[in-house]
Amino acid sequence: MAETICLIDDEPAILNTLSSILEDEGYQVLVAKSGLEALKIVRSEVPDLVILDIWMPEMDGLETLKRLRTQFPNILVVMMSGHGSIETAVKSTKLGAYDYLEKPLDLEKVTILVRNALHQRKLEEENLNLRIQVERRFELVGSSPAMERLRELIAMAAPANSRVLIAGANGTGKELVARAIHLQSPRHNRSFVEINCAAIPETLIESELFGHEKGAFSGASSMKRGKFELADGGTLFLDEIGDMSLATQAKVLRALQEQQFTRVGGTKLINVQVRVIAASNKDLSEEIGKGTFREDLYYRLNVLPIVVPTLKERRDDIPELAQHFLRLHSEEQGIKPKEFSPQGMEALQRHDWPGNIRELRNLIERLLIMVPKTIIDAADVEMFLQGRAPSGVPSLAVGTNYDSLREARNAFEREVISLKLRENNWNVSKTADELKIERSHLHRKIKLLHVELRPEH
Repeated sequence: MAETICLIDDEPAILNTLSSILEDEGYQVLVAKSGLEALKIVRSEVPDLVILDIWMPEMDGLETLKRLRTQFPNILVVMMSGHGSIETAVKSTKLGAYDYLEKPLDLEKVTILVRNALHQRKLEEENLNLRIQVERRFELVGSSPAMERLRELIAMAAPANSRVLIAGANGTGKELVARAIHLQSPRHNRSFVEINCAAIPETLIESELFGHEKGAFSGASSMKRGKFELADGGTLFLDEIGDMSLATQAKVLRALQEQQFTRVGGTKLINVQVRVIAASNKDLSEEIGKGTFREDLYYRLNVLPIVVPTLKERRDDIPELAQHFLRLHSEEQGIKPKEFSPQGMEALQRHDWPGNIRELRNLIERLLIMVPKTIIDAADVEMFLQGRAPSGVPSLAVGTNYDSLREARNAFEREVISLKLRENNWNVSKTADELKIERSHLHRKIKLLHVELRPEH
C-alpha cells in the first residue's frame, strides 16, 4: 500500500509541482490550501507524512503544527518556507517538526528528505513493535494474591534508585521481576544489562564486569567495556550473585561503594551511575554463615528485598500462564494455536512444578510442537510430564544432535507427515484434512521436508 503524504500550502503552483513529483515517486498525495482545511483532512485520514508551509493566511504553519501535534502526537511533519531563518527553523523543530525545507525547493532534495523521513518512521515503528514483543516476552503473568503482592512490591521499588535483592527458587522468574522494576523506573529508556554470575568462569568474570584494556592478558587483542560500563545510566542485573567468588565480591563491593572502577589492566578510573539489582536462588544469610558470601556486600545489596513465590504457591495462575505460553510459542514457532481441555488444565494444576515457571514454559512448548491434535488433554500432559510421548506419536530421539530448534522441528514434522500419509494410504487431500492444513501447504511441506510420496513395500 502506497504511503500517504499531505501537502499544505496556499500557493497552488507549489501544490501542483510537489504533488506531481511525489505521485511519480509512488506516494498517495492529499492537498490542503490552509491550516484549517488540513486539520479536517488529517482527522479523516491520518497521513504518513505532512509537508507544511509556514507562511499562510488565517492560521500560519507554526500554529497548524501545534494543533497537529496536539491531536496527533506522533505525526511526522516537515516544514517549508520561502522566508527561512535559523530562528524559525529552531522554533519549528522545538514544536516537533522532523526537518525544515527552504523555498525555492530543490525537488531532488525534497524526494530524498521524504524518503529518509518515512524510512526513519518505519524504523521507529519497528523498534516500538520489537519493544512491545520484548515486553510481552518478559511479562509478569498471573492474578493470584501472591502475584498481586509481588506487583505491589515492584511498584514500590521501581521509582527509587535503591538496590534490590531478589530471592527465589530456580525458574520462578527473578529476571522478569528485575526487568519489571527497570521498565517501571525512571531509567526505563536506558540500558538493562544482565550477567549470570554462575555461568561465567572465575578467570573471566572480572573482565566481564569491569572490562579490560588491550593487552591486559593473553587473548585481550582489543579494549572491551564491561557490564558496569555498558549499564551506565541504566540498570545492571547481577543474577545468581551467590555463586560469585569472594575475591570478585570484594571488587563488586568497592564498585558499589565508590561508583567507579578500573578496567582489568588499566589505571584510569571510570565513573558510572548504575542501579544494581541482584538475585540469588541461595539463602545468602546462610552463605554468610558458611563464609562463602560477604556480609558487607549482602547489606549493600539487600536494601529492598523481594521474594518471588514458587509456582506451587500460585497454582491459581497456571491456566493464565499456560494460555500465555501457548500464544507466545505458537507465534514464535509459526504453529497454529492449540487449547487445553478442562481435564488437561486440571492435570497441569495438579503437578507440583519443582522447576517452577521454567518447567511449565518448557512443557507448553513441548506439547505445542509434539502433540498433533488441536486439543491437549490430560493424557498428553501426564505422558510428557513423565518424559514419554503418547503411543503412535512420533518422538525425536533424545540423543539426536540437532543444530537448531528449526532443524528439530523439521525432523518431527517430517515424521508426523510420513506417519499420516501411511495411515491414509498416501492420500494427500485426506492427510491435509486430518492435519488441518491446506492441501497446497501440505504439498509445500512435503517438498521442503523431502517427504517420500510412495507406499512402503
